[in-house]
Amino acid sequence: MQTRFPSSSSSPSPSSSSSSLVVAGVGAAVAGIAAADLLNPGYSPVTEVISRYVNGTAGWLVTAALLLIAAASGLLLALLRRAGAPRAGRWAVGVWTVGVLVAGVFPADPPGRWSRPSTSDLVHGTAATPAFLALPVAALVLHRWLARRRPSAARMLRAVLVASCASTGALLVCLVDVMDGPSLGTAAVPTVVGLVERVAFGAALAWVALAAVAAARPQDRA
Repeated sequence: MQTRFPSSSSSPSPSSSSSSLVVAGVGAAVAGIAAADLLNPGYSPVTEVISRYVNGTAGWLVTAALLLIAAASGLLLALLRRAGAPRAGRWAVGVWTVGVLVAGVFPADPPGRWSRPSTSDLVHGTAATPAFLALPVAALVLHRWLARRRPSAARMLRAVLVASCASTGALLVCLVDVMDGPSLGTAAVPTVVGLVERVAFGAALAWVALAAVAAARPQDRA
């Protein structure tokens, strides 16, 4: 009697496992940031950027979230390299990953100190800015490559790409305004930099998760 063993194809591949870890890491980071928002009702998510919450109640949640995002982005980078993604896109993801990691290690200042930043805040901002700029570049450069690997996600990838580019541009305008004034808002809402940053960050994290799922999928053959 011939004994048949289960096919090895039924077990999850390393790429599939890595993409699941990326999605789980992104989800945990979003939950941590949301919890920090809820635990600090004295801060406004409309006017305060996420990193300022590190100085409030359970501020460690923000640090943990940034480190989780850096780890998830590092896994995405490994997936992209393994799958043979375009080098320019991988470099952009690398800039994003390192920027988020450094921003997590060096905390931002408390609210209201835009004009007199500490050394830690300067390092945080210097790392975060290129990270925010690099992510839309990665999404743009890798869009066609990812869409070919997972055609069913092409529309979602395009929507996230547009949202990331638009919100990042708006974020830069808000950051320049808030550091110089601010002057864009009304007396009741001096600036919406916190809200715009959350939209940009959310679009970036959505792309990281989608890109991981698409990169883990074997490319469809004609």
